[in-house]
Amino acid sequence: MKKYIFFFIVLFTSTFTFAQVKDDVNDLSLLVSYLDGNFNTLEQSKADTNYYHIVLHMKTIWKERTDGVWMYVEQAVGWKQDKPYRQRIYKISVLDENTIISEVYTFENPLKYTGAWKDENLISDLSPDKLTKREGCTVYIQKTGSDTFEGETRGKECQSDLAGAKYASSKVTIKPDMFISWDRGFDDKDEQVWGAEKGGYIFKKE
Repeated sequence: MKKYIFFFIVLFTSTFTFAQVKDDVNDLSLLVSYLDGNFNTLEQSKADTNYYHIVLHMKTIWKERTDGVWMYVEQAVGWKQDKPYRQRIYKISVLDENTIISEVYTFENPLKYTGAWKDENLISDLSPDKLTKREGCTVYIQKTGSDTFEGETRGKECQSDLAGAKYASSKVTIKPDMFISWDRGFDDKDEQVWGAEKGGYIFKKE
């Protein structure tokens, strides 16, 4: 009898583990489907002049890789889209049963790759071994509703020297048609020195 009980316990736990892994993969795919696309803050900038009109493009790349989902990210002021001020590669993967992480990478000569969100051939000479990881800037993301993900960086390890800052923090809320991003820089006294003060930038999906 004990043998049969043990068998059912093993069967149950194995099935549960498989189901959990499947759920994790489904959540990752869902998150990426929300992130992949073109966004802008035009509506917010018109309603509140404290916010600029920003455009954001996120495109899945290197789809053949199995170590996570890789995305090319490009951000620019609305009237200077040919001169983006931020270009990154994100690696998005499952950390554990409750958490997805987005690791942030930089690369040399970023302006050379402007527009790669609409033409992946522009980054044909880029590969993971040519990227530099921004240590401490990983965003830890959790699903907080049927169609909502929220995440943030941890601690004070994401270094920043912009406007006298010592470190930066990032908080995000991700929905099917919206990406809210609140990036801020703080000095060594934990005083905010850059970034929006009232709340994050609200990017609407186009």
